[in-house]
Amino acid sequence: MELNQVTLPVTNMVEAVEFYLTLGFTQIVDTPHYARFTCPEGSSTFSLSLESESAQNYSVIYFEHEALEELYTSLVEKGIRFEQPPTQQRYLWKEAILSDPSGNKIKLYWAGENRVNPPWKVEIKQ
Repeated sequence: MELNQVTLPVTNMVEAVEFYLTLGFTQIVDTPHYARFTCPEGSSTFSLSLESESAQNYSVIYFEHEALEELYTSLVEKGIRFEQPPTQQRYLWKEAILSDPSGNKIKLYWAGENRVNPPWKVEIKQ
């Protein structure tokens, strides 16, 4: 099984699409109520679904980028506002935190080998 996509609720599709295009994603579906994007690297996708009411989304979407500091700087220069600059976390990931215009929480991060092989990784029994 492979994760296909994550869909985020948004309250203003035009504003949301502009935001994600500014982050560097490529739009592959464009309708008034639904948009879908590919990530700059790999085959992952995610989508946006227009909601008529403000939907509370407690999920956090993570996008990994090795050159996190450079990405952060270029996005700040484009007017993207962050809640937290790239900061080293106790779980060995460096994360920058921001929210999209509909309030969906996003973490841009770099974890390297620690993403799937942290020192506390559970031993898989076969």
